[in-house]
Amino acid sequence: MRGDDRAPSARAYLALAAAGFRRYATYRQAMVAAIVTNSVFGFLRFAVMLAVLDAGARTVAGYDEPQLATFVWAGQGLIGVVLLWAPLDLAERIRTGDVITDLLRPIDPVWQLLAADLGRAGYAAITRFVGPVIIGALVFELYAPQRPMTYALFVCSALLATVVCFGCRYLVNAAAYWLLDARGPNMFWTLTSGILGGIYFPVWFFPDALATALIVLTPFPSVIQIPLDVLVERGSAGQRLALLGVQAGWVVAILALCRWVQARGERKLVIQGG
Repeated sequence: MRGDDRAPSARAYLALAAAGFRRYATYRQAMVAAIVTNSVFGFLRFAVMLAVLDAGARTVAGYDEPQLATFVWAGQGLIGVVLLWAPLDLAERIRTGDVITDLLRPIDPVWQLLAADLGRAGYAAITRFVGPVIIGALVFELYAPQRPMTYALFVCSALLATVVCFGCRYLVNAAAYWLLDARGPNMFWTLTSGILGGIYFPVWFFPDALATALIVLTPFPSVIQIPLDVLVERGSAGQRLALLGVQAGWVVAILALCRWVQARGERKLVIQGG
C-alpha cells in the first residue's frame, strides 16, 4: 500500500499516543533507574560548570550560576522527554522484514510512530523530567523564569524538540533500508547530538558565529539547547521567539525528509530471512 493511500484519522492518532503513554507507564523500574542515572550525570555535569565559574567568571557565555544549574538539571530531565538515544527497533524490523506488517496498516508509518512517541514523551514529562529537576532544586539554587509566558514557551519548545528528535531518530533507523545495519548512523547521531546539541555543554560556549550557525543550520541544538535557553531566559524575548521559529522550521524540514526517505525506502526494501 502506498503512503499516499493511507487515510489516518484523529482518533487513530490519539489512540496511538495513548498506547505509547500506557506502554512506558508499565516500565516503572526502568523509569526510576533512568531518573537516578540522569541525576548522577547531572551532578557530574554541574561540577564541570562550577569549575568554569570558579575560574573567576561571574557569568559564562551569558549564563550565571543559577541559570547554569537549571540548564544542567532541566537538560538531564529533557533527555528522557525527547529520548535522545533510543534503541534501533525500526531498523531491526527493517532488517528482519517485519516492517512489511507496518506498511500494510492503513496509516503512514512515520505518523504512526510519531503519535506513539508523543504519548511516550507525555509520560516522560511527568516522570523523567520532573525527577532530576526536583533533585537539582534540593541541592542547588535553580533559576526561576521571571516571566509567566516563559513556561508556556518552554512547553511549546519542548514539544517541537521532541518532534525534531523523533525525526532524527527515524532517519537513523530508516538508514537500514539501504545499510541493513543502522549502528553506524546511530553512533554518528549519538556523538554529534551530544556535542552539538547542548548536552555536554551549552552551544554558546563556542564562538558566537559558530554557535549561531549550528543553531540555524543543523537540527541538533533544536533538541536540547533551544528549549533550555528558552527556560533560563537567555537573551531577549525576541531572540527566544526567533529560536522557536528555528525549531518550527526544523520540524517541517525533518518530517518532510522522513516522509521522502520512507517513500524511497519502501521501493528499496530488502526482506531478510523471510
